Amino acid sequence: MKSIKTFVAVSTLSLVSFGSFAQSITASASTLDGAEAKIAAQAKQAGASYKITGARVDNGAYLSAELTK
Repeated sequence: MKSIKTFVAVSTLSLVSFGSFAQSITASASTLDGAEAKIAAQAKQAGASYKITGARVDNGAYLSAELTK
């Protein structure tokens, strides 16, 4: 029984640590290319890669992305 509790505790802590690597960021600019350049700069500064999760173009371009290490 003790080994089951230990396994569950270790598994839970593993999932928490993997989930902490993802971070959402946003950027805006006059063009999509400009907004993506800002996202790329933020990712480079954080030492991470990025995945664009949303984009909107109204009077400017707005991007949201998720950073992953």
